Amino acid sequence: MKILQRYLAGEIIRASVFVLAAFLALFAFFDVMSELQSVGSGGYKLQHAFLFVLMGMPGYAYELMPIAALIGTIYVLAQLASRSEFTIMRVSGLSTRQAAAMLAKIGVLFALLTFVFGEYVAPKSTELGQKLKLGFKGAAVSQEFRSGLWAKDVIRDNGVSGNVIGTRFLNVREMRPTGELLNLRIYEFDRGFHLVNYIIADRADYSGNNTWTMQKVTESRFPEAATRNGTRVLDLSTAVSTTQRERMPLVSEITPSILSVLFADPERMSAADLALYSKHLAENKQRTERYEIAYWRKLSYPFAVFVMMAVALPFAYLHFRAGGVSLKIFAGIMIGVSFQLINRLFSHIGMLNTWPPFATAVLPSVLFLLAALLTLKWIERR
Repeated sequence: MKILQRYLAGEIIRASVFVLAAFLALFAFFDVMSELQSVGSGGYKLQHAFLFVLMGMPGYAYELMPIAALIGTIYVLAQLASRSEFTIMRVSGLSTRQAAAMLAKIGVLFALLTFVFGEYVAPKSTELGQKLKLGFKGAAVSQEFRSGLWAKDVIRDNGVSGNVIGTRFLNVREMRPTGELLNLRIYEFDRGFHLVNYIIADRADYSGNNTWTMQKVTESRFPEAATRNGTRVLDLSTAVSTTQRERMPLVSEITPSILSVLFADPERMSAADLALYSKHLAENKQRTERYEIAYWRKLSYPFAVFVMMAVALPFAYLHFRAGGVSLKIFAGIMIGVSFQLINRLFSHIGMLNTWPPFATAVLPSVLFLLAALLTLKWIERR
């Protein structure tokens, strides 16, 4: 069995890597064609477009890994069936459970690769690619929004660990790829949502430990007595105190990593970043369904490799004389595409119907696994 295990592992790994490389080449071609429209904008040149597309390949590798494993496994099993090798293995005592166990052992490698690409490689490369593209074009991240970037935060009486004493809204006109904030406006409210502080800063740089350093700051404070009981405009204007400073620290739960999430596709983020941002949204009484679904999908997606290999196993028991291998590969491609479409469909339906995020993320894999098991059971009865 060890010799058979090594033989299957070598064949399936080679076939899956070939399929993955073919898919990546296809997606890279389409992305290059799409990026040609941006070439010439600012300092964005053709070599920059190629670099940006290259930075996006780990993300595609993460998404396509289960499909590549599916098609590669179907190809190898179909070849074994067409040459009657799989029949000989069964006659020699190879049961369906043993065959499934062999595929599961091979799937561990693909599952680990999927996890590593999804949690470490793809998020970093995608973020780096976006920053490089914006840097070459000389653009700011938040220039896409008419009023700039908006973010909500809570004010605590002891930095980021004390009791909540108010709410803060931040408006940033421009956010550089380096994380630098330009033309910053901050509105601070107490627990009764009365305006207590209004800050304008030319720029803000992140200093670490949840601290921003604002430069050329104008701070206007509204005393509690001046914002209550219908105070007249004249009295309010005399009560407001305005202070100008060259530098001023700002302690906030909002960090550059949280701000970058606003422009990132949740599917390309790591599970750690998704958990952090979901917590931030929950603390600020904002909806978290989209990011929670993406979080559970990120954790469960590596197991989709085992589901796809279970789906591939029944193809070893199907015998077609004419065009058998090509027909099975075509069926595998359709199954893989269907899996991706159903995954995305369930994500949207789950958000619309407020399904539990965990169930929304794992239900497509469970359905495909049940279909594979029922197919194997039906084949064994024949």
